[in-house]
Amino acid sequence: MIDVPELSLVALVGISGSGKSTFARQHFKSTQVLSSDYFRGLIADDENDQAASAEAFDALHYVAGKRLAAGRLTVVDATNLQPHGRAALVKLAREHDVLPVAIVLDVPEAVAWERTQAREDRTFGRQVLTRMHRDLRRSLGQLTREGFRKVHVLRGLEEIEAAEIRYEKLFNDRRDEHGPFDIVGDVHGCRSELEALLTRLGWELIRDDAGRPVDAVHPEGRKTVFVGDLVDRGPDSPGVLRLVMGMVANGHAICVPGNHEQKLARKLNGRNVQLTHGLPETLEQLEAEPAEFVTEVRTFIDGLVSHYVLDDGKLVVAHAGLKEAYQGRASGRVRSFALYGETTGETDEYGLPVRYPWAQDYRGSAAVVYGHVPTPRAEWINNTICLDTGCVFGGALTALRWPERELIDVPAEKEHYAPVRPLFTTTSEPDRGLDIADVIGRKHLDYGYGRTTVPAENAAAALEVMGRFAVDPEILVWLPPTMAPCSSSTVDGYLEHPSSAFADLRAAGVDRVVCEEKHMGSRAVVRVSASGKGDAIWTRTGRPFFGPEMDGPLLARVRAAIEPILAELETEWLLLDAELLPWSAKAGSLIREHYAGVGAAGRAALPAALDVVNRVAGRGLDVTALRDRLGLRSSEIDGYSAAYRAYVKPTEGLRGVTLAPFAVLAGAGVSYAGKDHGWHLAMADRLVAADPELFTATRRMIVDLADPAAEAEATDWWLTLTGAGGEGMVVKPYAGLAAVDGKGRLVQPGVKCRGREYLRIIYGPEYTRPEQLTRLRQRNLGRKRNMALREHGMGLAALDRLAEGAPSWRVHELVFAILAAESEPVDPRL
Repeated sequence: MIDVPELSLVALVGISGSGKSTFARQHFKSTQVLSSDYFRGLIADDENDQAASAEAFDALHYVAGKRLAAGRLTVVDATNLQPHGRAALVKLAREHDVLPVAIVLDVPEAVAWERTQAREDRTFGRQVLTRMHRDLRRSLGQLTREGFRKVHVLRGLEEIEAAEIRYEKLFNDRRDEHGPFDIVGDVHGCRSELEALLTRLGWELIRDDAGRPVDAVHPEGRKTVFVGDLVDRGPDSPGVLRLVMGMVANGHAICVPGNHEQKLARKLNGRNVQLTHGLPETLEQLEAEPAEFVTEVRTFIDGLVSHYVLDDGKLVVAHAGLKEAYQGRASGRVRSFALYGETTGETDEYGLPVRYPWAQDYRGSAAVVYGHVPTPRAEWINNTICLDTGCVFGGALTALRWPERELIDVPAEKEHYAPVRPLFTTTSEPDRGLDIADVIGRKHLDYGYGRTTVPAENAAAALEVMGRFAVDPEILVWLPPTMAPCSSSTVDGYLEHPSSAFADLRAAGVDRVVCEEKHMGSRAVVRVSASGKGDAIWTRTGRPFFGPEMDGPLLARVRAAIEPILAELETEWLLLDAELLPWSAKAGSLIREHYAGVGAAGRAALPAALDVVNRVAGRGLDVTALRDRLGLRSSEIDGYSAAYRAYVKPTEGLRGVTLAPFAVLAGAGVSYAGKDHGWHLAMADRLVAADPELFTATRRMIVDLADPAAEAEATDWWLTLTGAGGEGMVVKPYAGLAAVDGKGRLVQPGVKCRGREYLRIIYGPEYTRPEQLTRLRQRNLGRKRNMALREHGMGLAALDRLAEGAPSWRVHELVFAILAAESEPVDPRL
């Protein structure tokens, strides 16, 4: 059995004709194997052209590096008989922090020569094979010294044919352990505080005959993870070790080493180390313990693994943290970073090394939990958190409950050890927020509800808007998705009709819908808090709505109305999806320049033209057809003007401005996307009741799609609504924003069904003519619907990430992608 690490660089070693390529085909995927012959063929169109070997291996190493960087097993099929060739592979493995493995195929030279003679593409003489065999004999004793971590030698045909590959996980790979975990920060000999913290976390301590804690169990089957630095500085390092070692031995805990354990182990192993930073106290405490215990301590520390990858790769625990590129890897460099972190090479005013703030640059999907650097309080920074809250220095001992992400701590009983650098003047590094590299250029996003690609040109357009006009990206956590129209209607005289909207959602597996009045205004997202901090109102493109002189007073009124709901939901802030009315309050210039001009020109020109035609008719000429056409056009222009005038109302400052809320999207640490629309609209109604001058109610009907009578009633309601000048309605799955079909896929959050007269604004005064309707019914809705669903999914994902406390860049990359999607070429009339 040949044990091969799941992530490694495997070098096949053997003379020509030893069967390396056949072995590779039998035991590895074709995509895992990089053959030197194949790369020579790529370079020179001849696999046997030895003159192309240098360039071929250069290309092979490049591809191998890309695979290893992506975390993929890579097999190099070459003779690998020369030390310099193998050295290049070992170097490549080390550069990517994976283990180099050698599999040697040692066959008799005679067998290899027989195979070589049978191949028409091999024309070299027997002396070449003899030299290769001599090189192989020399290589066998050198492979381990050269750096190969595993060397498997298969001697003879029988061993080669009987060989089986068995993949083994690295020691740090515990992805199959899902917890739940209680992750404990640096203990530093504070046994009493550790007992108190475990007890508070619900653990039951088990003591020996002397009353010393030697194990702990949790009634809910939780497991503790210790981030290292169990020893030094504190009053009872042996007591901490005894408890932790017992928990680990009994499967109740796992532990990674800290730099203090590493130094203690070196001392216990007879190495010369400096007796500083609490080590003398630990050694003094260990002198009172039996020699057997000290031996157990040395064995325990020597067996600790640098870091662990847990919970399907969603959690990484390392003493000093770990960059994404090092997670799940194995090398001296990885172990060093996990133990000591990274420094800038400078020292601070206390003579301590200045740590490089790697967490500020972290962009990994796994949460990294670590300790090492004392901080006054544990805070999430870019999906990383430091749990060393300086217990031994008089701070607290902190644990993180996973996956709950809940922090629990107990205060230190006293200052056990005076810190060189004052603990409570240390400030944690803030989340630096966004980096332009997070959003610029072509990006591929997997957002949980689907995947999307953001083209570089769309990203550039979004960056222009975001960079120049948008509100603070820390506040801009959601943008409204575009909305798809219902399928084109076949009802005589209508381009859109409720029957089509109902049919669309019924086809998606929705059985109950809510029909909401579609307000003709400007989409507005409102963030409002009890304290007023971070309050903002923004448009569909993330811009402040009016400006501080009007936004401030508007938000103050919203804050006053929403205060009881904030208290009821026990949240500091809420995010609302709403419509700001009237349309003219924000889109006045658009109405004047785009719509009113068309109406004014028609109303000025057509009556004059009709007057001329009527005078011509008075002279006895037959201009009936022309007069009818002009009369029809005049009537259509009147309808067009009436349509846009319905949405123009006088406003002065905030006087006449109202908000129509229809969804409560999120609060502090929670997304409300899972609530049904009944809940959302009930919240909206409470705001209307609290301030009826500011808030406008959203009229609605709930429809059972299995009941034709209910559909007919809703259609009549829509006809009445639009006949009175209303824009139309939005038909939404009653289940809420996160509604899915029978296959678990998101469905459209709503389809709009616009009124017959309102559509004159969109498609022009003459659109209701039969020939025009026939043409418009062929409009392609696919791109618009796809965009609407993608933007909706990204918006839901942004709310999910916001609720789970993801770093700001993780939320904002989705908000940015929504805005970037708006640059796609889609018919704006849809």
